[in-house]
Amino acid sequence: MVLRAGHGGRGSSSFRHEPFVPRGGPDGGDGGRGGSVSLRATNQLTDLSLYKRRSRWQAEPGADGAGGRKSGRNGADLLLDVPVGTLVLDIEGGLIADLAHPDATAVVARGGLGGRGNVHFKSSRRQAPDYAEPGLKGDEIAVTLDLKLIADVGLVGAPNAGKSSLLTALTAAHPKVADYPFTTLDPALGVAESAGGRFVIAEIPGLVEGASRGAGLGHRFLRHAERTRVLVYVVDGSGADPWKDLAAVSAEVEGFSPELARRPHIVAVNKLDLEATKGFRKRSRRKGVHFASALTGEGLPELLDAMVAAIASAPEPVRLAPPARVKLPVAAAAGLVVERTAWGFAVRGDRVENLVERTNLDSEGSLERFQAELDRMGVGDALESAGVKPGDTVRVADTEFEYQP
Repeated sequence: MVLRAGHGGRGSSSFRHEPFVPRGGPDGGDGGRGGSVSLRATNQLTDLSLYKRRSRWQAEPGADGAGGRKSGRNGADLLLDVPVGTLVLDIEGGLIADLAHPDATAVVARGGLGGRGNVHFKSSRRQAPDYAEPGLKGDEIAVTLDLKLIADVGLVGAPNAGKSSLLTALTAAHPKVADYPFTTLDPALGVAESAGGRFVIAEIPGLVEGASRGAGLGHRFLRHAERTRVLVYVVDGSGADPWKDLAAVSAEVEGFSPELARRPHIVAVNKLDLEATKGFRKRSRRKGVHFASALTGEGLPELLDAMVAAIASAPEPVRLAPPARVKLPVAAAAGLVVERTAWGFAVRGDRVENLVERTNLDSEGSLERFQAELDRMGVGDALESAGVKPGDTVRVADTEFEYQP
């Protein structure tokens, strides 16, 4: 989506008009600052559906200045709420902000500064400046919002292992439950209550062979597990070879992220209400495996206690802390560069480009000041050294001029 901050308001080119005050002088006020666009993490939202329906957001521009040295009103900032766990990425996939905690806030697009009124340009040589500055443009940036759910426990397993049923039995969540693979296409969250306290459980949709390489939307599913502290591998005890299914899911987690595979984990064999699972339980020789039935509730209290114990001993997952002031990386201030091209001469540099943006090109007085500033920066000398001739085209930023010495 595209976020656009407000432009700064124009400065005023005004003069005092009062009885008995001849030559009252300039009194134009400054333009107001444009509003900025910020994102804030909140637990009140669980998805990004709002931003799928609307792709452009814009803050309010600053108001223009007025006579009597009256400054324009600043534009209102735009604050957009997103779910906790939202990553803000630029168009190249670079991280701008990681909103991993409630109330974490990032300023993504900053409003433009307001232009100065003509009162700022009064001097002993020019006592009646008839020009003011236009406001600067606000930032405009295309971003991608990527939600990674944050939970204490993540339920992972093959399709139809019973993860949705377990989530329903352990929490008040109501994910879709059906007897066919890939019932769940989006992660679901629930809050579990136990004697050890409350914790959040996330159901990660079913993983198939090749999930770590993207098969079966594997990357889309597995990335949510990165924000969990403990993994619970859910196994269908009535399957033909439950341990083979567990090994396949473990391998996909390892292939996606070795660090994720090393986190504390629990193995939960589901569907203990079925005879096939009961038989498998008798044959199993593995220790530390929890057998449970989401349908009857058998074994669930013990599974909850194991989750609480694992959470207590698990380290916090590594998260990227958002910078204090979030901005896209910018290059160091560029010096003056003059480049000869087929159509004329291109002039680049932060100072000269900022000067063009700050200049009202419709005002004769402003153009005179602009020319004087160019000479002070050495632009004229640089152009002449590059071989410019009268009548050649000179382009600064998006503005073209005809060179006249």
